[in-house]
Amino acid sequence: MLKSFAPDARKQMRLFSPGEAADLLGISSSFLRKLHFEDRIPDVHTTPGGRRHYSAADLTTIRKVLEENAKSPGAYLKGRRGDDKVQVLSFLNFKGGSGKTTSSIHTAQRLALKGYRVLAVDIDPQASLTTLFGYQPEVDFLHSGSIYDAIRYEDPLPFREIIQETYFTGLDLAPGGLILQEFEHETPTALRNNIQPPFYARMAAALQEVEADYDVIIFDCPPQLGYLTMSALCASTGVLITVVPNMLDVASMSQFLQMSADLLDVVSGAGARMEFDFLRFLINRYEPSDGPQQQVVAFLRQLFGDEVMTNAMLKSTAISDAGLTQQTIYEVERSAFHRNTYDRAVDSLNAVNDEIETLMHKAWRR
Repeated sequence: MLKSFAPDARKQMRLFSPGEAADLLGISSSFLRKLHFEDRIPDVHTTPGGRRHYSAADLTTIRKVLEENAKSPGAYLKGRRGDDKVQVLSFLNFKGGSGKTTSSIHTAQRLALKGYRVLAVDIDPQASLTTLFGYQPEVDFLHSGSIYDAIRYEDPLPFREIIQETYFTGLDLAPGGLILQEFEHETPTALRNNIQPPFYARMAAALQEVEADYDVIIFDCPPQLGYLTMSALCASTGVLITVVPNMLDVASMSQFLQMSADLLDVVSGAGARMEFDFLRFLINRYEPSDGPQQQVVAFLRQLFGDEVMTNAMLKSTAISDAGLTQQTIYEVERSAFHRNTYDRAVDSLNAVNDEIETLMHKAWRR
């Protein structure tokens, strides 16, 4: 902990190889080399051996150059345009350990690397998402500076004041912290006193202040169906329910869905609007060689059909090992792992996140 959170320590994003950069830009490696040869893009970090490495900021610059010369608008800058509404995605489940934080941070980072303007919002009092961005929520945001300050009932702060820039280009953070639990305790009193806006509208109202600055906003929800989760749901345009494919988790998810339906009916009757562009079940920590897991996944697909995502997030030692150093799979170097293990984890995450990107584009009617 002392090594990871030294007083002057700041997380930094690694550089990307030409192959990784080309993949993120949506072009071939040969075309990327041609751009350098023709001096159409700025120079990047080059090793003594002549090998180029790209920062996330370099990718943003190159993407803008490519967009200027693109035949159709939005070919390389794929974010919102025109009257596209911001996409607000909630990752949630009633059960802890279902991979909500892992899924939400990898989705946020993948979309940021692909050029989207992303805001990650941590509404879990445990603040695991905030920790992964290099903060100590129990110290840095113990009394102020968390999302709680923007949604509290007494003298809330402007949402923009609590947003933190991260080391990840294009990705900002609205931090969480233990003080978020106060929102759960204060809401019953606020309801009795008819304090406006009510709990289910406070998150959406706060987001309105900054939504023009982002293409996508991602909520990491707590493992409970409380006021925080319901306020996130009422602000969401898309919902991703993470589920580990075993029968205990499926039974827990069934209870979660039943409780959600009952509570959201009540909230809807009170005036909340919930209009989701999509709702999907995301299979998490999946082991394709595990027979019982295969049966559970087949059962879920039979039950929910197209609402189960086509791609599943595989269980991988690379993802869990990266977590030991407070990192994600997109932050660690490929050389730190067995090549096949790393590639398998990255391919799985990319497939899931690119499917989420496709769902966003459908919502934008593209």
